[in-house]
Amino acid sequence: MDKKEVYEKHKKYLVPCVATYYKEPLVLDRGKGKYVYDIDGKEYLDFFGGIVTISVGHCDDEITNKTCEQMRRLQHTSTLYPNIPMVSLAEKMAQITPGKLQKSFFTNSGSEAIETAILLAQLYTKSHEIIALRYCYSGGTLLTMNITGHGNYRLAESLVPGIKHAHNAYCFRCAFGKEYPHCDLDCAKDVKELIETTTSGHPAAFIAEPIQGVGGFITPPKEYFKEVVSIVKKYGGLFICDEVQTGWGRTGGKMFGIEHWEVEPDIMVMAKGAANGAPLGITIATPEVGDSLKGSHLSTFGGNPVTATAILATIEVIEKRKLVQNAEKMGMYLRERLNGLKEKYRAIGEVRGMGLIQGMEIVKVKKEPAPDFVAEIFESTKEQGLLIGKGGLYGNVIRITPPLTVEKGEIDQAIQIMDRAFEKIQASRAV
Repeated sequence: MDKKEVYEKHKKYLVPCVATYYKEPLVLDRGKGKYVYDIDGKEYLDFFGGIVTISVGHCDDEITNKTCEQMRRLQHTSTLYPNIPMVSLAEKMAQITPGKLQKSFFTNSGSEAIETAILLAQLYTKSHEIIALRYCYSGGTLLTMNITGHGNYRLAESLVPGIKHAHNAYCFRCAFGKEYPHCDLDCAKDVKELIETTTSGHPAAFIAEPIQGVGGFITPPKEYFKEVVSIVKKYGGLFICDEVQTGWGRTGGKMFGIEHWEVEPDIMVMAKGAANGAPLGITIATPEVGDSLKGSHLSTFGGNPVTATAILATIEVIEKRKLVQNAEKMGMYLRERLNGLKEKYRAIGEVRGMGLIQGMEIVKVKKEPAPDFVAEIFESTKEQGLLIGKGGLYGNVIRITPPLTVEKGEIDQAIQIMDRAFEKIQASRAV
């Protein structure tokens, strides 16, 4: 097919919600390492990785070879039959996750992982109510869509009862009009009143991403999670940590994002970068919480031996190549270069994130969101051979998540492209 035929078939056979970036959608044909190539053979430096999913580079030989070998050996069993990759992965998860997490349940996606986590919390606490954060994104199932704190992604009315949305730690746009660190963590302490006034007083769980992904890489202060989790615990609730975007060394220095805040989850969910592109969902809980999930419950594709092999191979690559350490080192360099852009261009209101999960909030005067500016940046960076992401409630946050294998030269290349894009666009408009 040529591009025109792909566009026509996409429009004819896919539902309209399957949206694409760019005025002229990019038809990707192949990828290798940090680069992808479109159907015409043009090369792009990939600094978004399929929405924070390509953790160690496209089509990594080591991961691909092991995955293909398993596919030729045994492709599917279902959870009705134990297999070596599945139990090996469950053991590895118990070894590398923080705190007392030990019991795993495998599914197909992050949405299903969160569904499982909520079910676990409700069974264990014998309570139903869930506290989530505004600006969070949890998935596309009915439950996870109701948990999501973005009107753009809630495609139906609120149909699941018992979900309460607390203020998040969005320091750039503080809901309380304060400035960190002179704010007394009002956003966290407000959860106490939220529980006492909008719940039965006994919530099942508090669910949160260490860094809000779709929300625009909103990064809480270092004291935030200790404060809010301690409040939830006093009322009998569990802490569900959503590591779908922050896991697997992405934040640098730690394997999982929440470790930077020194809080131990009762339940953790993962997906995306765990298998470097293969579809999966992982829910892991402490033994006492995990043992609450009894009865007739299974996942046909959960623990699939091919996917489990891909995850194990990805973890091995991350550990062997010291990519958690590289994410920390290159993350600091990336942040330094992004801050350099912020000093140069008034449209960049804030740079935030950790490691190799970095965001730039693009604004007009008085912090007014500038999604139209971001759209122009996207067209310019695409033209120059760079792929980036975007997020935020208003689509005005540029999301930058290169593979954990990224090197200084590639960061310099990406910064130079963005620099030219900002210079060209800012010169042509008032922001």
